[in-house]
Amino acid sequence: MKKRVLVGMTALLLSLSLLMAQEIPAGVITAFKRGSSQELSKYMGDKVNLVLQGRSTNVDKQKAMQEFFTKNKVSGFNVNHQGKRDESSFVIGTLATTNGNFRVNCFLKKVQNQYLIHQIRIDKINE
Repeated sequence: MKKRVLVGMTALLLSLSLLMAQEIPAGVITAFKRGSSQELSKYMGDKVNLVLQGRSTNVDKQKAMQEFFTKNKVSGFNVNHQGKRDESSFVIGTLATTNGNFRVNCFLKKVQNQYLIHQIRIDKINE
């Protein structure tokens, strides 16, 4: 009996923590998996801070990832970690491309009841 209660409580706490961390729109993950800048732009603010290999630029949401995805054909994206705090959330993942793997940090802010991307950091993973 004690074992069932303990397993039930553990499952409840785990599911609650997963629900609380799910503030990243599913479309963001899908857009990274497909390498679709057009789909990703639906989840961006008007201007996005794009940091590629340590170089930071503020770009229009329509052009934010277009050049990167054109140069680096995406073959997959795996979420390593995601979370939220107050009015912001983030996702960290590994983007697999024809030119190697990249670590992606995507930061979102809550704007009018929806989370919008305000910064994307992409760094090459040295393997």
